Amino acid sequence: KDNGSAIGTLVERSTRYVLLVHLGAGRSADRVRDGLLTAMATLPQHLKRSLTWDQGIEMAMHHQFSITAQMPVYFCDPHSPWQRGSNENTNGLLRQYFPKGTDLAVHGPDHLATVAAELNGRPRKTLGWDTPAERLAKLLAVTD
Repeated sequence: KDNGSAIGTLVERSTRYVLLVHLGAGRSADRVRDGLLTAMATLPQHLKRSLTWDQGIEMAMHHQFSITAQMPVYFCDPHSPWQRGSNENTNGLLRQYFPKGTDLAVHGPDHLATVAAELNGRPRKTLGWDTPAERLAKLLAVTD
């Protein structure tokens, strides 16, 4: 609402697996950095090859994130959302749960985890009707 709150969205490109990052009542660079670091800590190392972000000021601390997470951060060209198509699609799906104008700060980490679980359990045409959770499980089984 009034751009005063946000949810960080992380989408693994090949499986479309979603992690939602609770940012509370703001999207300052330090809040985004800390939220992303917490979310990335839940992933196995081989899934943390790079992060692609848009040109927003909320990633002003990308150098600190990159060093701490040991992961390079790439930025899309300005006004080029197709360079992050999976993430843009996920943001569209999230509108079903959080319509425009919603105060996102009132949705805590537990609720975001529930929404992410629903999205990750939803079959996708692009995955041959597998769910992101199924694809992630297959990916993790191959790399174990």
